[in-house]
Amino acid sequence: MIALAARGVVPGLSVVLVGDDAASAVYVANKEKFARQVGMHGDTIRLPASTTQAELLALVEQLNADDAVHGILVQMPLPSHIDPDVVIRHIAPHKDVDGFHPVNVGKMLIGHTDGFLPCTPAGVIELLVRSGVETRGAEAVIVGRSNIVGKPMAALLVQARAGGDATVTVCHSRSRDLFEHTRRADILIAAVGRAEMIRGEHIKPGATVIDVGMNRVADASRASGSRLCGDVHFESAEAVAGKITPVPGGVGPMTIAMLLQNTVRAAERTASRIGA
Repeated sequence: MIALAARGVVPGLSVVLVGDDAASAVYVANKEKFARQVGMHGDTIRLPASTTQAELLALVEQLNADDAVHGILVQMPLPSHIDPDVVIRHIAPHKDVDGFHPVNVGKMLIGHTDGFLPCTPAGVIELLVRSGVETRGAEAVIVGRSNIVGKPMAALLVQARAGGDATVTVCHSRSRDLFEHTRRADILIAAVGRAEMIRGEHIKPGATVIDVGMNRVADASRASGSRLCGDVHFESAEAVAGKITPVPGGVGPMTIAMLLQNTVRAAERTASRIGA
């Protein structure tokens, strides 16, 4: 950031929010807030749910052509009449700071470091490395096989580098004896979207537990009538695990940190390309 500032470059992140999904609105507001806190330009473009796919793609093309915009993120989920894969493919790979464009996914899979990693899996790796969790040779079990978390998480954990070299099992809705898998995990990553599904008895004593889930459940004891929780039942798991991330306040902030890091990298590349 200091080197960019000396060159008169302010990293710019444009987030596009289509519709009025409440959870997305909160997440986008946090991204904008943290971007501004670190001296970046955080811009949120809000569009109505009636926006057509053609209109959204035209906006993406405008952002692709704007050198002041270094990172583009189209917030998911999108309204049902818009194909998210088509939208992602229209984002220029060098501005795809979410790391979902096929070019960046391909670079991740083959271990190239000049692309952008998807933010949540990258944040999990950062947590493991900085917390001193040994991944080399560890049994890592991921519950969930989404393109956003499960699949890229597996790809990063098997890489031959820091935070990798693990033996990885990916579990999903068709897995037999799910908890037999989770109970042997040295590193357990829950990303399935089912509130408090994994409990203490499903966890190997001393294991590292990373809870990626974010679920809202009814809670009559709260003024709001609900509370946020992960895919792991925190109280029972905490009694067994060696290390565990809370929800909220665990993986979520790391996801935003990785997004900002990707945006700074994108700004550095653009500045070099245009000679700023």
